[in-house]
Amino acid sequence: MNRTALLCLVLTIVFYGISKRLHARYGKIWLGPAILAPTLLIAVMVGGNIPYTTYISDSRWLVWLLGPTTIAFAVPIYEHRAVIRRHAFALTVGVLVAMVVAVGSAFVLARLFELPPEMARSLLARSISTPFALAVSDKVGGSRDLVGLFVIITGFMGMLAGEALLSLLPLRSRLARGAPFGAGAHGFGTAKARQIGSEEGVVASLVMMINGILMVFAAPLLSHLPM
Repeated sequence: MNRTALLCLVLTIVFYGISKRLHARYGKIWLGPAILAPTLLIAVMVGGNIPYTTYISDSRWLVWLLGPTTIAFAVPIYEHRAVIRRHAFALTVGVLVAMVVAVGSAFVLARLFELPPEMARSLLARSISTPFALAVSDKVGGSRDLVGLFVIITGFMGMLAGEALLSLLPLRSRLARGAPFGAGAHGFGTAKARQIGSEEGVVASLVMMINGILMVFAAPLLSHLPM
């Protein structure tokens, strides 16, 4: 076993635990596990001249855990299934609109900045959670590494923008306040929605799951887009 790779695995878990505790105590967004932990890891890897291939050799199973973690969102969805039945039409329309906007904006950005085809196709899955995004990326010809980066950036920016929009828009319905977070900022947004309220968090989880599933099914069609 590569000792350096094992050390990276241990540091990943330790940095995650530290950042989670700091974020819970101080509430600063930059102390969150999605920001502070990767920053510390990058500093260690750059300072120690550790290549990415060495890091991922023992840490790959952490990526695999994203699948079961995403499925775990089904628990609160099942517990609040009455909300789904009550707002089935609104949720369906909202998810479909979110998909069209995500794909359309990716197409526009790709043309506007004249992005290479692989990078452009990687943008298509930026608005869904990582396990779904990786599956979509494989089907549309994107890069798994780029998709991971785009998903994190989109989630972080969507979480910040979503909070600002809620303060400006007169949205009183918990459905309306939670759905945009799940549709546009996946896991980041869902975590933020849960801070706002339990029902907002459930709606965000539901929209995130449905959006990801539909994008996976739509991926064969998206692969034919002239990116």
